[in-house]
Amino acid sequence: MPIPPEHRDLYRAFLDQGLDTWLARLPEQLAAGLDRKRYGDLPAWEKAVAKLPALPDDRRVRLDADTLEVELALTDSQRCQAENLLRKLMPWRKGPFSLGGIHIDTEWRSDWKWQRLAPHLAPLAGRKVLDVGGGSGYHGWRMAGAGAAFVLVIDPSPRFFWQFRAVRHFVGDADGHRTHFLPVGIEEVPEGLAFFDTVFSMGVLYHRPSPLEHLLQLKEALRPGGELVLETLVVEGDETTVLLPGERYAAMPNVYFLPSSQALCQWLGRCGFTDVRVVDEAVTTTDEQRATEWMTFQSLADFLDPEDPTRTREGYPAPRRAVVMANRPL
Repeated sequence: MPIPPEHRDLYRAFLDQGLDTWLARLPEQLAAGLDRKRYGDLPAWEKAVAKLPALPDDRRVRLDADTLEVELALTDSQRCQAENLLRKLMPWRKGPFSLGGIHIDTEWRSDWKWQRLAPHLAPLAGRKVLDVGGGSGYHGWRMAGAGAAFVLVIDPSPRFFWQFRAVRHFVGDADGHRTHFLPVGIEEVPEGLAFFDTVFSMGVLYHRPSPLEHLLQLKEALRPGGELVLETLVVEGDETTVLLPGERYAAMPNVYFLPSSQALCQWLGRCGFTDVRVVDEAVTTTDEQRATEWMTFQSLADFLDPEDPTRTREGYPAPRRAVVMANRPL
């Protein structure tokens, strides 16, 4: 069976990287992740990306700037057509992007998160990187912009897959085809892979009912000596403090364990990580996460207590996020 055009780079990259065992699973994983019977809106997203106008080869691409920017010459008609098609992929949650003069103001100012963690990273130049739960791929593009040799974004959302493909349409081969997207979760990464130099898991841990299992899965994806970058919701407290919310936290139904930063460090140590350190911790503001014309649903401001913005509307502490880094031992 021929490989669809949107997957050829992924297959080629897996071959080049020697990921033969995982390569054998790709057809099944892609079929499940992009199953039209399971995701009724998927054909519309695919069609929107397919209809994006042909673009000139002459373009200027910035993958190392706060806004992922692609400068190219579009006619007014082409720009209008492209913007209407990109809006069919809404909501856009992670960004921002500027594609041919179309500014996609996403729900999250993901560049702020990158600014907080980037100074603490082992240099990404030449490294093989996995971004777990990477959404539409904004941070993955930034990793490529920092010089990573191979970036794999995984996220089980097919909407995010087609948002990534839309951005790829504009980026073209400016990244040397080093950035890839696979619509799976961490549980589909082969056990004992020990391949990636750096693994990012940002905004995922609190959605896992078994957080230690998630940490061990991340560890298995890392090569010995590799670096983990973990960003998640936390609460204030000591190494014994963990919040288990009720049915919802900040209107989210699938939030499980919110540890303190100290407790999270203890979890990482129990899972066998070394050199565990908290590099950033801050309350999330409504300037960083908010509704926009590209994400018109409710956002953080709607999930806080209108009388006391230090609490969620359920009465829990308002969202607070930490970035914790650690290494798999040699």
